Amino acid sequence: MPTPQSAPGFTGRRIRAAVVGTGAIGRGSHLPALAALADEVEVVAAVDVDAASAEEFCRAGGVPHAYTDLDRMLAEQRPDLVTICTPPTLHREQTVAALRAGAWVWCEKPPVPTLADYAAVEAEEGAGAGPYASIVFQHRFGSGSRQVRRLLAEGALGRPLVVHCQTTWHRDTAYYAVPWRGRWATEGGGPAMGHGIHQMDLMLDLLGPWSEVRAMAGRLVHDVETEDVSTALVRFANGALATVVNSVLSPDEVSRIRVDCERATVELTHLYGHRNADWRITPAPDVPGEEAARWRDFGPDVPSSHAEQLRELIASMRAGERPRGSGADGRTSLELIAALYKSAFTGATVLAGEIGPGDPYFTSMHGDAPGWAPAVAREVTA
Repeated sequence: MPTPQSAPGFTGRRIRAAVVGTGAIGRGSHLPALAALADEVEVVAAVDVDAASAEEFCRAGGVPHAYTDLDRMLAEQRPDLVTICTPPTLHREQTVAALRAGAWVWCEKPPVPTLADYAAVEAEEGAGAGPYASIVFQHRFGSGSRQVRRLLAEGALGRPLVVHCQTTWHRDTAYYAVPWRGRWATEGGGPAMGHGIHQMDLMLDLLGPWSEVRAMAGRLVHDVETEDVSTALVRFANGALATVVNSVLSPDEVSRIRVDCERATVELTHLYGHRNADWRITPAPDVPGEEAARWRDFGPDVPSSHAEQLRELIASMRAGERPRGSGADGRTSLELIAALYKSAFTGATVLAGEIGPGDPYFTSMHGDAPGWAPAVAREVTA
C-alpha cells in the first residue's frame, strides 16, 4: 500500500501535475483544463512512448520535462497528480504505478477494462488523506447537473418514475479501421463501454443505485468483436424504470437523459457536453409558477468540462478527502456496463452486486460468451 500523502503537503503551493499520454485527449482536454487552473496547478512533465509526441506536447504547452518512461518520471519529478490519457488497457498498470509513487490519479474513461482491474486499483489507494484514483466523468460537473442533482436529492420534483438514457452516435467503417477499435482486449467494449458510459454515469449520479438489468446487444453493421448497439431496461432501487440505448449507428447524433418525476420532467439534450440552455424542466400542471421558476434558475452558466471536474478534484486533494468519481462512486457505471453485457449475452436478468470474483464477467466484459468472446479466449477455456 502507498504511504498516504497528507493534505497539508499541498498547502501554500501549486499542485505538481504530470500528463501520461500526449495524444488527442491529452492535448485537447487535459492540458487546457490544467492551464485553466494555472493558479492551482503546474504541469511539470509529460510521458508518451512516442518521444516526438511527448516533446511536441511539452513545447506547445510550456511543460518543462518530456519522458518516454513513466517510472522514471515518477521517480525524478514526484508529481502530486498524474492525469492518464492512454488507451484503457494501460490504465490499471499506470494508475497503480502512480498511486504507489504517492501521486493522486485522474484517469480517462473507460476507467479500466474489467471490474477485476478496478478492484486492483482500489487496493492500491491510500486511506484517510489519499492518494486516490478518480475517473474522468466530466458530464457530472457544471451548473446544470448540479442544480438537477440537488432538486432530485431534495425531493422537490417528487419521486423519479420513468427514465430514458440515450447515446446515439455515428461511427463509420474508417473509424473501426483503426486496429485497436472494436476489440475487447484493446477498447474494453463497444459503445456501451466507450461511448455511452458518460450518459449512463450521469444517469446513475442523478438517480442513485440500480437493482436489476435486462439487456440486448448486436453487431448490426460493423465487423467488430464487440457490439455496435445495445439496449437495456434498468430498475432503480428507488423504483424508477429506465431505458438505455447505446449506438454508433445513428446518423442523427444526440446524447439525452430524460427523467419523468411526479411533479416535473427534466430533460438534457446535447452531444459531447452541456450548458444550462441544454436542460429543460417541464412542471406538472398543478405546480405553482414561482416554484417552477426557482427550479429553472440554474445560476451562472458553468458548462460541463474537464476543468470543472479538475477544480473539484484539486479541492479534494487539498482537503485530503476522497474525490467524486473514485472508489465505489467511480465503479458504479462499470458495474452497470458489466451487468448490461452479462444480461445481453446470457439472456438473464442481472441483479446489482451479482458480478464479483468467480463470475466470468468480473474478469472480462465478454464473459467468454460464445459468439462474443474473442476466438483466443474461447480456445483457452475450451
